[in-house]
Amino acid sequence: MKFARLAGDRLGWAELDFPLRPEDIHSLETGNSVQAIPEVKNKLCVAWVCAPPGAGSGGHTTLFRMVQAMEARGHECTLLLYERDSDDVARYEQLIRSNWPAMKARISSATTDTGDFDAVVASSWVTAHVVASRFANTTRPFYFIQDYEPYFYPRGYLYALAAMTYQFGFANIALGEMVANELRTRNGVDPDLVVPFGCDRDVYRTIARPTGGSPRRGVVYYAKQSADRRGYLLAKAALERFHELCPDQEIHIIGDEIRGWTTPVTNHGSMRPAELNLLYNDTIAGLAMSFTNVSLVPGELLAAGNIPVLNADSDVKLDMDSAEVIWAAPHPEELARALAEVVDRSDIDFYAQRAAAGAPIGWAQTQAEVARFIEGRSKEAAPHTFKDTLETEGSSETRWFGHV
Repeated sequence: MKFARLAGDRLGWAELDFPLRPEDIHSLETGNSVQAIPEVKNKLCVAWVCAPPGAGSGGHTTLFRMVQAMEARGHECTLLLYERDSDDVARYEQLIRSNWPAMKARISSATTDTGDFDAVVASSWVTAHVVASRFANTTRPFYFIQDYEPYFYPRGYLYALAAMTYQFGFANIALGEMVANELRTRNGVDPDLVVPFGCDRDVYRTIARPTGGSPRRGVVYYAKQSADRRGYLLAKAALERFHELCPDQEIHIIGDEIRGWTTPVTNHGSMRPAELNLLYNDTIAGLAMSFTNVSLVPGELLAAGNIPVLNADSDVKLDMDSAEVIWAAPHPEELARALAEVVDRSDIDFYAQRAAAGAPIGWAQTQAEVARFIEGRSKEAAPHTFKDTLETEGSSETRWFGHV
């Protein structure tokens, strides 16, 4: 391992991971453009700038829900994909169409398509720099903020580049109170809109268990080894200790397929929502780790009657207030014992029903609020003149594939 790090330092691998082209690094010193007041029209052309997605990407799944909300209200949407080393986005078309079939947006490149858009939405700190650099004359730039992204890095250049994006003067949309709180306290920026986390309640729900059927058993963990904020190493240590405490309880791993543990586990790999819901209904508890914003997993576990065990974090708690969530100190022993206490409960079905009752609402409210906000800030028409197909819970929810 040490040899690999030394070799990487000599070869400059860290520079290969730098996510921006030099011309796309925006500086606060250059100022931000003054937007002209646009003409009023009933149909907006909205560009959504994002990194190319992978199948199952939770951040893209949430963003694409917002795209679909605008499409449902009659607007024309374009996905502008950004990569540092390529302008070729055609290779992502099939992946996007197959994993997010309800979204009809045109797919293009953020580096070659700077067309006449009424609004441009950044979806990450990298794309915020791209929007500021390449779309300086856009009618209105927006920033859909799902995480406080400086926390993705140690204090350094990438941290600073991420932090400065919140002061670009975009219309900032914060997903959840944790992001909103960090913007206020860390950057002195009050978000223009704060919207709640949702959960796809059409997919994630409790399934009636047949009389005399097999009871819930075991625990489930969503593994994401490449993102340190998801606490993989801590989860590994906690689950190995949990196995010592409860050797008869099976450990199910979804997401990344893991190797090299001293503990026996069942790898499921990437699963589609309906399959996940079945697994969540078959198991008692789920380990859901996050050191930044809360992921989608705890809400989905709750909806399926599965008890989430999370690493205690005052910021994450701002967006996950269910009484059935178990919070434990971010230490292997504490998390393992929390899981053991849940699986040892005598009335597991009772707690499963309480968990499902306290699960987050669907996404319709968030979709409608974001869509109305973009319409209003774009000054293209009064918000009430647009179709409002997402006002009511469940009115046009779509089932999506992915996790954060």
